[in-house]
Amino acid sequence: MATNGNEGGLKMIEELTTNAEQIQDEELGEILSRNAGTEYLRGFLHGQTEKQLFKKNVPIVTYEDLKPYIDRIANGETSDILLAEPVTGFFLSSGTSGGQPKLIPVSAEYHKKGALVGTFAQSPMMRHFGDINQAGKRMELMFARPEIETPSGLKAASVSTSIYNESKFRTN
Repeated sequence: MATNGNEGGLKMIEELTTNAEQIQDEELGEILSRNAGTEYLRGFLHGQTEKQLFKKNVPIVTYEDLKPYIDRIANGETSDILLAEPVTGFFLSSGTSGGQPKLIPVSAEYHKKGALVGTFAQSPMMRHFGDINQAGKRMELMFARPEIETPSGLKAASVSTSIYNESKFRTN
């Protein structure tokens, strides 16, 4: 992102929305290439990575359909059940399933791409309100709750709690 405000972030938003179909198609290709060998996708794709095969064979599912796989990871089985890269923790949903927050697996890949979310949020605000990082320019009210530990030892927390626990948040 540009150091003098929002232009880099706004340009990125423009590129992503102008080329959304191409970018989504490329992203799906990357996801399939990385994850075609997982237990879940092997059942539908048999190790292949063709996008048309994915669209034809992999059903649209609900959280409840994936919950048994997620629970296995939370209970200590290797994460290659759903993801090729290791699950590093879980986000907790704000809604519930059966009275419990949903566990959303998180990997290092997410953390690399997740940093863009701040850029997408801050760039339009900075365009309209100026440098919102100056003292006295903004007040944020964010929800946080205690993180929990799954039986596997992986932490589960709300997205905002995870942000608060990052070292870069504490030093800014």
